[in-house]
Amino acid sequence: MRTASFRALRRPWSRARLLAALLSAALLATACGGASGGAGSGAGNDDRPVVLTTFTVLADIAQNVAGDHLRVESITKAGAEIHGYEPTPGDIKKAAQADLILDNGLNLEAWFGQFVADLDVKHVQVSAGVEPVDIAEDSYAGKPNPHAWMSPQNVQTYADNMAAAFAELDPANGDAYRANASVYKSELQKVQDELVNGLAALPRNQRALVTCEGAFSYLAKDAGLTEKYIWAVNAEQQATPQQIASAIEFVRANQVPAVFCESTVSHAPMEQVAAASGAELAGVLYVDSLSEAGGPVPTYLDLIRHDVKTILAGLSNGSA
Repeated sequence: MRTASFRALRRPWSRARLLAALLSAALLATACGGASGGAGSGAGNDDRPVVLTTFTVLADIAQNVAGDHLRVESITKAGAEIHGYEPTPGDIKKAAQADLILDNGLNLEAWFGQFVADLDVKHVQVSAGVEPVDIAEDSYAGKPNPHAWMSPQNVQTYADNMAAAFAELDPANGDAYRANASVYKSELQKVQDELVNGLAALPRNQRALVTCEGAFSYLAKDAGLTEKYIWAVNAEQQATPQQIASAIEFVRANQVPAVFCESTVSHAPMEQVAAASGAELAGVLYVDSLSEAGGPVPTYLDLIRHDVKTILAGLSNGSA
């Protein structure tokens, strides 16, 4: 699993590959009876404008802002790893039939940007206006961290950007989109306040977030947490002995009571950190994808609430 931006640099979509994929998508559309169904195969008589997002987290945020006025779909499915995703001809077919495409930006979806540029579909990056946090370590140093959605404060910006894009697409319902965004932002602010207030009660050394991947830089910055991670970005070769040793040293030096790991990667490296430092491996954090409807994080609010509660519970250990 490597980041989309660096994977795309190593194996970019050539124009020949793009044209071949577009041709395959066109043939697929013809075989399925044409494009009358809209961006999704189950469109039926639904004539609402179609908004297509690159992954499930964005789709859920967009759905909260759109309400019932737009049909929102995601390119990737629940549980999919976004970083190294390989688009299919079916994805291109969906993109060509959408009315609006939303992506995260910050180099997350370079795999998608290479063919969306040739489609006659409006394209909006929902992270616009978020101040990027650069990766400070490893071979990715100086590149923007793409995980801006992991801060509920940033997602308020996402919601505003979506409301503006939806109002431009569908002016008749512009007031509804702005009102939906306002309600959603109030829920996000509650999560932000819970995190900040919970951390304020902790000793300074316990206000540290140690994770497997550096996916929490924005959350850490906005909440006043010191961040430490084993590796900067998910990669095929990760958790070197030096990275593990550095994490152990940090946890010991700061007497950090708890460490965490993400749901999509092996926990073995962090188990080594916990065993060597005496910290508790205090729970699983979710980042790149929502779960299915019956899973632990079927919405973005579920995801960020779960992560905040897990972080606070772990870091509060031993504070009583």
